[in-house]
Amino acid sequence: MAQIDEAQQRYYIEDAPTLSDAQYDALMRELQQIEEANPELVSADSPTQRVGAGQGSTFAAVTHAERMMSLDNVFSEEELDAWARRVERDAKGPVRYLCELKIDGLAINLTYERGRLVRAATRGDGVTGEDVTANVKGIKRIPHRLTGKPIPELVEVRGEIFFDLAGFADV
Repeated sequence: MAQIDEAQQRYYIEDAPTLSDAQYDALMRELQQIEEANPELVSADSPTQRVGAGQGSTFAAVTHAERMMSLDNVFSEEELDAWARRVERDAKGPVRYLCELKIDGLAINLTYERGRLVRAATRGDGVTGEDVTANVKGIKRIPHRLTGKPIPELVEVRGEIFFDLAGFADV
């Protein structure tokens, strides 16, 4: 667990990863298997019980209205099949899928009040993120105002912010 905690600190907080994604995923998978076999070992501070990372020191803290979760990885066709069966069971019938290539970006929560963008926050640890509103308002494709009618009083949009190669070159 200490090795995973250190890897998360280096990756999420210090922006200086020490493990490849594959190495990190393998360690997390091993810890998950140990905890599944020994539920009495699961603790609230286990890396399997957390999402993302805590807040850094640069931006103000933002508490999410609803917890901001993360998606689990699957590593085999069997795990994918099991996941699809759970989805269809929970949906009480067949489900159509739209699949896209994974894009690794920054998980973000955009909050609109009366159609105006009032806050952009990172996922952080899922409960508390960082206020990056000023930075996000500089992204041309993020609307500052929602259009159309009717617009609900409050709208939250969650997704990933990323740069394509051309956008990265502009930075």
